[in-house]
Amino acid sequence: MKILILCTGNSCRSQMAHGFLQSFDKRIEVHSAGTFPGNEVNKKAIQVMAEAGIDISSHYPKSVDNYINDEWDYVITVCDDANETCPIFTGKVRHRLHMGYKDPSFMEGTEEFIMNEFRNVRDKMQKDFYEFYIKKIKPHLQK
Repeated sequence: MKILILCTGNSCRSQMAHGFLQSFDKRIEVHSAGTFPGNEVNKKAIQVMAEAGIDISSHYPKSVDNYINDEWDYVITVCDDANETCPIFTGKVRHRLHMGYKDPSFMEGTEEFIMNEFRNVRDKMQKDFYEFYIKKIKPHLQK
């Protein structure tokens, strides 16, 4: 099972989703990418994922161009449609899904407020991606 998770910068939400899916089942091949990849994974994303027991500190942003010729079971976009344009993936895909989340990287306010926004997005993603895994992925994995 091959899954590609896309967003614009591949520095926050797609990296968190990548970390969650990979943690649910090592049999899933998970990659993440962006249309305009950032320079590094957001440090706050790394921190809140570590709080959830998932290490994404070795991840780095990658371009969607690296994966355009591959075949995918799922391509999932995680941009917030209200504020961003999600990447369009033109490669070979069996299933396309959109699971939108606001980007906590753009939150303003106190450090405590911003970290709480990162945690809120993380927790929602964990719940949603686990449900996706249980309903759509796990039943199709070979035992």
